[in-house]
Amino acid sequence: MFKDFIGDFKTFLQRGNVIDLAVAFVIGTAFSAIVTALVGDIIMPPIGLLLDKVDFSNLYVILKEGSTPGPYLTLAAAKKAGAVTLNYGLFIMSLISFFIIALVIFSIVRVINKLYPKPVAPVSTKNCPYCFSSIPLAATRCPSCTSQLES
Repeated sequence: MFKDFIGDFKTFLQRGNVIDLAVAFVIGTAFSAIVTALVGDIIMPPIGLLLDKVDFSNLYVILKEGSTPGPYLTLAAAKKAGAVTLNYGLFIMSLISFFIIALVIFSIVRVINKLYPKPVAPVSTKNCPYCFSSIPLAATRCPSCTSQLES
């Protein structure tokens, strides 16, 4: 039983789609780091500047104060004091990152789909040479004009 399991696992690992999945995971992880940096370092600072110098990474709500009573100037200070926080600014940044990643993946899939030719539907009808109505390929007589058709 264990040998069967090992054999099945070895067969699974040798399939091409497992390797493709592993490569996609590594590329996705690297891409996620790039998008996180893009959002945190390039997109959010101008948005924060437009919103009266708001730093989204420091938007939080204190749920329970820590050992040192607040107010805390930064999220890091609140965490250092042991406060329990609801970090909605980081959540907003994560949502923006998600939408950017989703947009890029959608764009890539759309381009790849355009590269593949559209499947052509198999021909299942022909035109009657007498009345030009559409009839099945296997028909020997036209149902519209009742003409005998050549094979």
